[in-house]
Amino acid sequence: MNVREKNGREAKRVIPIAPVAADSAATVSLYASEAKIYPRAVHGLFAAWRWVLVWATQLVFYGLPWLTWNGRQALLFDLEARRFYIFGLVLYPQDFIYLTGLLVLSAYALFLFTAVAGRLWCGYACPQTVYTEIFLWVERHLEGDRIARMKLDAAPWSVNKLLRKGGKQAAWIAIGLWTGFSFVGYFTPIRVLAGEALQLGFGPWEWFWVLFYGFATYGNAGYMREQVCKYMCPYARFQSAMFDRDTLVIGYDEQRGEPRGSRPRSADAKALGKGDCIDCTLCVQVCPTGIDIRKGLQYECIGCAACIDVCDGVMDKMNYPRGLIRYATENGMAGGWTQAQMLRRVLRPRVLVYGAVMVAISAGFVASIALRQPFRVDVVRDRGTLARQVEDGRVENVYRLQVMNATESAQRYRVRVSGIEQAAIASPPEVEVGPTEARWFAVRVQLPPQRAAAIGPGAHPMRFEIERLGGEGAAAEVHEKSTFMVPR
Repeated sequence: MNVREKNGREAKRVIPIAPVAADSAATVSLYASEAKIYPRAVHGLFAAWRWVLVWATQLVFYGLPWLTWNGRQALLFDLEARRFYIFGLVLYPQDFIYLTGLLVLSAYALFLFTAVAGRLWCGYACPQTVYTEIFLWVERHLEGDRIARMKLDAAPWSVNKLLRKGGKQAAWIAIGLWTGFSFVGYFTPIRVLAGEALQLGFGPWEWFWVLFYGFATYGNAGYMREQVCKYMCPYARFQSAMFDRDTLVIGYDEQRGEPRGSRPRSADAKALGKGDCIDCTLCVQVCPTGIDIRKGLQYECIGCAACIDVCDGVMDKMNYPRGLIRYATENGMAGGWTQAQMLRRVLRPRVLVYGAVMVAISAGFVASIALRQPFRVDVVRDRGTLARQVEDGRVENVYRLQVMNATESAQRYRVRVSGIEQAAIASPPEVEVGPTEARWFAVRVQLPPQRAAAIGPGAHPMRFEIERLGGEGAAAEVHEKSTFMVPR
């Protein structure tokens, strides 16, 4: 009903709205807790290959810092000295172009492998996958397989549970700290680091990085596990841009498997109107990210192929053909192609382009390393004095040269100038630089007064020629451009 105001107009009646109690079930939290995943142990072809990669990657990571080369650590990134030793190579910060080339090459390798067979890197060689596999191995041996671990977590605390959980945590922490120690060993000589570790004599930065990297390994592989792959790793998000319908991915053959359902081993599936999938859910139980591959390709799938191994085992027990879950392409699965037909589609334009770029970058990288100069030179003008007149009216310019010896033996170098007639070195023309050292020294270049008057005032281009005396190999001389100033 309308209410008439004093001025004669009708005002709308305001009806208050009663507050409604909030439904707790409808409340959306900003954080969705993840149910803990208990991956079941699996054995098979792909599980064996995964462990081969675990051993290979860890032998490389833990073993490389202990290798010696010419009396020093074979692989050492000495940040304090700004030198990087990679077996026979000694690199300086000016050589970071090689690191750039290596990163570009690695990126194209990732693109190539992804275009061919999906997330091979994630499933077999990614550090997150590798260390999760190691930590799960420890967990299984101390707490048991999937069902035993679930029962242990649900059980009240006891001496048995405390010992098993405590032993697991101690083993995880030991692996994490050893990983952090090995990581720091790439930047500090690891034998020196080992001596400091025995006396707990690390410096503050060494303590920080050993603990930071060690407990990052402990947290990521022990607790976060699949959440790193699902939420933190960007690769899972943009991988679809590198997939196409001819990429080999792990897939479930729905036409063969459906309708799924349990049945005795001796039963005739066709007579029961069922497909080959017996709905045992083992493919879900072995998945490290907890997905059901039967729902189709999902971004959480890391391509570890654990579901293939366990499904093949079930098919063997049921006397069904293997391959209900298998590596296949979308086109191949939809069209019922054979493995040979799908593999023929691997060499498609995208893969050929990635491969050609990889070959070109690899060839350029190897050629650049092979033709790399055994020393480098930087020329810097003396900022205090651009030009000055000395005895006999000669015009003198002073330069600072840095010679970086990239070999592991002392070398002598001779400095000359060219480009300006009658210009000569007035300082000692030879200098000695120790092995893998970088030395600065002053060079005075003089020009007779008559010649200076002839060329006139201003900046005149010239060139330093630094020659290595003795030694073997190519690139024994380096040329660096500069200018000679003649005052007005």
